[in-house]
Amino acid sequence: MKSTTALEVLSALAQETRLAVFRRLVRAGPEGETAGALAEALKTPAPTLSFHLKELERAGLIMQRRESRNLIYAARAETMRDLLSYLMKDCCRGRPEICNIKVVECSHG
Repeated sequence: MKSTTALEVLSALAQETRLAVFRRLVRAGPEGETAGALAEALKTPAPTLSFHLKELERAGLIMQRRESRNLIYAARAETMRDLLSYLMKDCCRGRPEICNIKVVECSHG
């Protein structure tokens, strides 16, 4: 990951609603959630949510698919893995055990 991409991803997550959306979609797994369900759960008006979803999608953090009349959004775990890898690449001079970093396995991808 390039530093410009990392900054774009971090910038997208540096907003309360977008962070909440991303975390909710991570929990939802690959099935994702409809925009309507997200708006209801986060108590966010549809136009506001639409803006935030576009920002997350632009940063590569989420993807959208159409099922019938619904738009389904899902987290792109690979983008977060790439970001974390980029951030931790040189952790403790290549010895992450010094930093006491534990790798968490994800069953979704």
